[in-house]
Amino acid sequence: MFKHLSLLLAGWLAISARAESKQILSFDTQADMATLKANGSRVKQIADRTLAGGRALEVVFLHGDWPNVTVAPEKPMDWRGFGGLAMDIHNPGREPIQFGVRVDDDPRADGLRFCRQGGASLAPGKKTTFVMPLGANPMDYGMRGVPVEDSRMQGVGIDRPGPLHLEHIVAFQIFLSRPTAPRRLILDNIRLIPWTLSLEKIVDEFGQYALRDWPGKVRSIEDLKERVLKEMGALAASSVWKDRDRFGGWASGPQQDVTGYFRTEKVGGKWWLVTPEGRLFFSVGMDCVGTRNPTLVTGREAMFEWLPGPGTPLAQYYAPVSDIRSGPVREGAAYDFFAANLERIYGPGFEKPWYDLTIRRLIAWGFNTLGNWSDWKLHRNGRIPYVASGGIAGDHARVGVGPDAWTYMPDPFDPRFAGNAVRSLQGLAASVGDDPWCIGYFVDNELNWGDGSGDESRYALAFGALSADASASPAKRSFLAVLRRKYGDIGRFNAAWGTCLSTWAELEPPFRAPAVSSGDRREDLRAFALDMARRYFRAVRSAIRKVAPHHLYLGCRFAGHTPEAVQAASEYCDVVSFNIYAPAVDPRRYAFCDQLNKPCIIGEFHFGALDRGMFHTGLVGAASQEERAAMYRSYVRSVLDNPAFVGCHWFQYIDEPLTGRYFDGENYNIGFITTTNTPYPELVESAVKTHREAYRRRWGHGNP
Repeated sequence: MFKHLSLLLAGWLAISARAESKQILSFDTQADMATLKANGSRVKQIADRTLAGGRALEVVFLHGDWPNVTVAPEKPMDWRGFGGLAMDIHNPGREPIQFGVRVDDDPRADGLRFCRQGGASLAPGKKTTFVMPLGANPMDYGMRGVPVEDSRMQGVGIDRPGPLHLEHIVAFQIFLSRPTAPRRLILDNIRLIPWTLSLEKIVDEFGQYALRDWPGKVRSIEDLKERVLKEMGALAASSVWKDRDRFGGWASGPQQDVTGYFRTEKVGGKWWLVTPEGRLFFSVGMDCVGTRNPTLVTGREAMFEWLPGPGTPLAQYYAPVSDIRSGPVREGAAYDFFAANLERIYGPGFEKPWYDLTIRRLIAWGFNTLGNWSDWKLHRNGRIPYVASGGIAGDHARVGVGPDAWTYMPDPFDPRFAGNAVRSLQGLAASVGDDPWCIGYFVDNELNWGDGSGDESRYALAFGALSADASASPAKRSFLAVLRRKYGDIGRFNAAWGTCLSTWAELEPPFRAPAVSSGDRREDLRAFALDMARRYFRAVRSAIRKVAPHHLYLGCRFAGHTPEAVQAASEYCDVVSFNIYAPAVDPRRYAFCDQLNKPCIIGEFHFGALDRGMFHTGLVGAASQEERAAMYRSYVRSVLDNPAFVGCHWFQYIDEPLTGRYFDGENYNIGFITTTNTPYPELVESAVKTHREAYRRRWGHGNP
């Protein structure tokens, strides 16, 4: 629950009271260089007048997990009285670069604790001043991003919004996430800046930013209605996509076997989906198509110029947070400006006409798939294919994966898991039925498999199982049984694992395994991680075959992934899915997909910009709507050109609320439409052009 807004505002203003900036580094002297630590990177002073003038710092981030340049003086720095860390950055290369910024207030900082972390993206050839908020935690306001009033600056979007002890800053760094080739940035004029912020009455009656104007901003209810009427006329007059079958497949492409349902096939050295009518299909999809988009208002009423009083028109779009999402929630009420705007346009029965408009839009824009988390009311729509979205709930055991876990993993060694998988998917399967318009099922999302950045993370599930009590953990009991069969004598286990145990029973309580070093120990951990992943995917596949035998199993939408998890997914999924947030899909990073002998699909990607009244770019930033549109084209082309991938789905259809989603504060500019139901014309135009060339580009790319 939020503190009272006026107290939060006072706190922010108090720490931002200084009127002058304070230089930290200009890179003009050798003294500036003495505080730098290059980790997986190379640094040097250069003459560069594209930024602040004088000398600057060139950083070459090398191929690796988290290359960075860190500023770590001998004594902690006192940043009290400043609201932002600003830096001038130039990308002299030919590709966009996504980078991160992290500020630490304790030597124990690890990217999750004792720090604040955010990120941004910089287009090739661009020079921008980025600013990271330091004072109040943006999440104290229920938002990931807050307004930056200086139009010359771009905010760093916060994704790890921890509180900072500004009197004890021990380090800050600029980093890249696993570049597959060297990337170069030029840094200059790193400074602390005053940053006063007022959040009072920043939201107008339509859910828009009230304190700035931009092209396309809605001015009145009449404006809302007129836009839809004009758009309906344009859609009616738009040309039909002539080279598509009724499912959105490639009508003039090579004919394949007709099965009556979507399937996969490798044709011409590339993986494809195939429509029920036997036409090649590349899935370009839109996630989260629905009418609900609430933001929390309780405790934040001063942010809004207008909120309906009880019993007044549009008051029905208040809802207790507990009615919207089960599980641990904040107290209070949320309000849905998007739904209110739809009623202003259509009246109370807005769902049917709005869904009709949305399907017409998506088809006209060249999309051929309704993606994950779209409204179940759109199942069996008979006009555009869709995916089904489910998750496995129930009373089965879970496996913890250490202090960096954002969730616990299901324990597939628990006999209850398989039954829970069937029960969890039965309702979804009943909604879909045997509909040939359903491509398949995504089950679960961004589970914490770990990643391949090091043994501690790669084998996090194995370490997590060992850290449990065997009496409560089927996974641990299974792991111990495998170890006893392999080693027999506890002495042989000690020799392999570097332990000093007297009996096997000493492993049954929570056990902290030594760091990985030996070959035998690493192989044991790897084998367990692979076995656990196989059991998980096998159980889910079995459940899908039982409740939805005609539809594809589209995987679990990997965010982080390990070789073991991906291998297991390829053995049991029809399509292996990844959520890939990057300027484009790097063929070097995803070269392993060619070896899976299964097609892959991207469940989420997006880009955002801050030139139309939003406060956060999302996970990959752009400088403007024009650049956002260009990045869309580049990304989709990178997927079309990859023979392993059969589609990519944009996250999401509607911008997130300006003041944040009610449950986690995300307020990203990631929609194809705004909260006023207004499409972004640059993005739409880019999508149409990109989708129009999609099939012929994919078929022809790489062929003689």
